[in-house]
Amino acid sequence: MGELPLRLAVVGDELVAGAGDPKGLGWVGRVTARTPTPEPLTVLTLAVPGETSTALGARWDEEVTRRLSPEADNRLVVALGRADVAAGLSLARSRLNLANILDVADQRRIPAFVVGPPPGGTADADKLADLSAAYADVATRRRVPFVDMYTPLAAHDQWLGDLAAGDGILPGQAGYGLMAWLVLHTGWHAWLGLPDDGA
Repeated sequence: MGELPLRLAVVGDELVAGAGDPKGLGWVGRVTARTPTPEPLTVLTLAVPGETSTALGARWDEEVTRRLSPEADNRLVVALGRADVAAGLSLARSRLNLANILDVADQRRIPAFVVGPPPGGTADADKLADLSAAYADVATRRRVPFVDMYTPLAAHDQWLGDLAAGDGILPGQAGYGLMAWLVLHTGWHAWLGLPDDGA
């Protein structure tokens, strides 16, 4: 019997839905397009705009479980947004929320991959940097791949220009392209058991 086809459930906020991207691809669509698989790849995006990690933690299990298949290699991508900062959640609460998600996924034998929050408004820069580092620590302790979106993009001219050209919050084509590049170059293919595309 051959390998099972990959089925990925991607949970997160409006960034996983590609909001603000004129091409409608977002980073998820761009990553999917650059992920050649022997069997057709199924990517299911489950987005709730403005969602905190607390709200994500409350809904992901039921929504993802309904979309899993015994005939597939089921995996979970947790794409964390910036809403925890705006909502005033403590770092301890945000850490615990992610830890609970990853621990339940592990118990269910669903391999997980975590994408951290990208930079947004400059007013929250320090808090967002701390949040990203906290998420990275939780994922690393559980040996789950983590994509740091914050550090490489915080002072990236193209990212900042893309945000400034829009509403200052959502990226456009260039920004989503940068996010996709970071995902593809932070262990994505290895996590899926695929050869690197060499790009």
